[in-house]
Amino acid sequence: MPGKGKRGKGQGKSRGKKPKKPEVDILSPAAMLNLYYIAHNVADCLQLRGFRWPGAPKSKKGKNK
Repeated sequence: MPGKGKRGKGQGKSRGKKPKKPEVDILSPAAMLNLYYIAHNVADCLQLRGFRWPGAPKSKKGKNK
């Protein structure tokens, strides 16, 4: 039966390199406007930007069902 031989493994995704995400400026005017609408106080602002204080409860990202 021609055409039926050993099949090699196909080309998979390369796991070595990940595309780099562009550097985001969290102090840009667009980011500040967005923060103005989602943060309610300074502590909330810092927590949303990733600066948490020791002992802060861990927040879950996404919507709870």
